[in-house]
Amino acid sequence: MEIRDAHRGDIAPITAIYNDAVEHTTAIWNDRTVDTADRERWLTDRQRIGYPVLVAVDDGEVLGYASFGDWRAFDGYRHTVEHSVYVRGDAQGRGVGRLLMNALIERARSLGKHVMVAGIEAGNIGSIRLHERLGFTRVGLLPEVGTKFGSWLDLVFLQLILDARTDPDSSQIV
Repeated sequence: MEIRDAHRGDIAPITAIYNDAVEHTTAIWNDRTVDTADRERWLTDRQRIGYPVLVAVDDGEVLGYASFGDWRAFDGYRHTVEHSVYVRGDAQGRGVGRLLMNALIERARSLGKHVMVAGIEAGNIGSIRLHERLGFTRVGLLPEVGTKFGSWLDLVFLQLILDARTDPDSSQIV
């Protein structure tokens, strides 16, 4: 399995994975699917600001993708990112998510990010456990902040501190 940067040729499988998650899971709290033009704009926007979109490819097929973006749009949060990782349904449980996450964490470190945040639906125990195995710590729970499929959803926040920097303005990453 190869983890690499996504390109335009990956848009269709990325869109299919995204839409499957919208239609069948609480991993994405949207009710509407998107078209390939939407995902192409998303990919272009990520690349324009220097943030990765990674894909896991096996035997020429995209099995999953991952990315991160700014945590919040205020200067004080510039060292923090929130990520997303999605694995095709038939590829789950094969280590795809772990490989994507490891590569994504390294990419965040290489960009000088200090914290990576995960927001996960509280019932998604598999994703929570994966994050905990990768060193993420639970830092919060927001009950009933979302809804999908006729139910209220709770949001668990986890975070991973990516470096040991004590000075946020230091360019040295420890």
